[in-house]
Amino acid sequence: MRNLLFLLVFSVLIPIFGHGQSKTKLTAAGQKELKLYEDTLGVLSFLIINDSLPQSRFAATKKMILTLKKALKVTNSFHYKFGRLKPVSIQYAPDSTFRIFTWQLFVDDNTYHYYGVVQMNTPDLKMYPLVDRSAKVEDVQQAVLSADNWYGVIYYNILKLKDATGTKYLLFGLDTHSFFKRRKIIDVLTFNGDQLVFGAPVFPKTMNNDGPVNRLLLEYSAETSVKMNWDEAIGAIVFDHLIPFQGTTKSGPVNVPDGTYEGFKVENGKLAYFDKLESQILEEAPAPQPLNKSKNAIYDRSNPTGKKKN
Repeated sequence: MRNLLFLLVFSVLIPIFGHGQSKTKLTAAGQKELKLYEDTLGVLSFLIINDSLPQSRFAATKKMILTLKKALKVTNSFHYKFGRLKPVSIQYAPDSTFRIFTWQLFVDDNTYHYYGVVQMNTPDLKMYPLVDRSAKVEDVQQAVLSADNWYGVIYYNILKLKDATGTKYLLFGLDTHSFFKRRKIIDVLTFNGDQLVFGAPVFPKTMNNDGPVNRLLLEYSAETSVKMNWDEAIGAIVFDHLIPFQGTTKSGPVNVPDGTYEGFKVENGKLAYFDKLESQILEEAPAPQPLNKSKNAIYDRSNPTGKKKN
């Protein structure tokens, strides 16, 4: 039902080419038109997240797709940020060649549907709908997928990776997945002519994966949080190391972070795995003595240095 809805609404968008589109930025008239669309999209996205009736959330989703389609057909819409559309994640490629809109529809405690659109930054309007088929993907880490056979997530970051084989984009995403378990993935997007390809064997073997794999997946307990992102400070992709945990009777075994990190550094356009994040070892304690002597307090704001008072 969900996939049929998406295909019917977006069928004429695979892809869309707008003829005679200007290379200049948004006109005042275009910006005004897009602001009106943004107002409508804001209301619809609020209903998708907050309406208590499933049929109302589905109806808002259908209207959202139709309205977004109209908005993105406005000349040079790529330059409009949709800054007030908070429930929708809008991520830009580092080289601004495209952007991706993704959002989530809650169906029930164990079912979430994802929707997305890739909009290219080209003189002629060009965009691709993403059709969530994640329920039918058997081997998530090895599957090579397309725009109409997409592993649905909400993307929260994009990293560009360029090597001898060409340019790839690493897409960081969150999949709410189920009541007891969450997933974070790093997908790989490449462009093959007018086709989108998701998945490429860029991830080497790790502690938990017999790489190389086409897509990195972390599945973990919904009761915890997991880091998986590019860390600008150390120049690497960093993610939590997970270990199995018994969980509850209902959840069964789950994975949880053990407090250590692993990740990938980029070397000559390729990902090099490291199993432990380097840590800084101090030559001496950060304070010469305990910061306070209070039995209950953990920090004495009146004497932050820990020095003896006169």
